[in-house]
Amino acid sequence: MVITRQMLAEKISAYLQGRQSMEDLVAWAEGAMQETEFDEQDFPAIRDVVARLGVADVAAFGLTWQDAVDMLGRLGYQATVGIHAVR
Repeated sequence: MVITRQMLAEKISAYLQGRQSMEDLVAWAEGAMQETEFDEQDFPAIRDVVARLGVADVAAFGLTWQDAVDMLGRLGYQATVGIHAVR
């Protein structure tokens, strides 16, 4: 499997939307660093973002909203916020 910037943006989006846990995102990133290839066209950005996600569960690194916005920006995406009433 080759990781593309779109695939990575979808993973970050799933986390931000609560469809994927931090633990699952970190485990995926750790596995990706060891076992998959990155799209050659966007290799530096993809590698750096995956590496950063792989340590997001360490207190010294964490993962803030601004971190996610910055990572998505490096991948060519823009984060937006949507608010929905829960009733």
